[in-house]
Parts: sequence; C-alpha cells; structure tokens
Amino acid sequence: MAVCYKKLFKLLIDRDMKKKDLSALTGISNNTIAKLANNENVTMEVIDRICSNLGCTVDDIVEIIPDCPEKGTSCTVE
Repeated sequence: MAVCYKKLFKLLIDRDMKKKDLSALTGISNNTIAKLANNENVTMEVIDRICSNLGCTVDDIVEIIPDCPEKGTSCTVE
C-alpha cells in the first residue's frame, strides 16, 4: 500500500496556506514537508500534529492507495 497526501495540499490551497506556513504552524521540519510532497511515509506523530493544528481528521489529509494484485505495485489514482 502507498500513501498520497494530495488531500493535504488541496486543503492548504483552500486555506490559502503555503508549505512554509504549515511548517511554522506545526513545527514540522522542511525535510518532513518534502517527504509529504513526495508521498513518502511519515510518522503518526506528524499526521497528528497536522490534524491537531489544522482542525481536521486523517481522512481529510491522507489517502491510502491499495496495491494492484495483478501488478504487485500501487494503483494510480486519477
């Protein structure tokens, strides 16, 4: 399974926030913001900080993408 943080960045756009605003609000490092931008795994502590500070739930910022059984890789979401 893979994770996708497109919902997070859409939420930031809707709230007229930039990545640096998210970093300042949550105390998350620029390296972690880069991991989010590249759909890499981050800790649940990071997800909790984001949700707590933005007043949202995990479902509002993270999408879990299941593996495609026939390919053995993550399915693409369009």
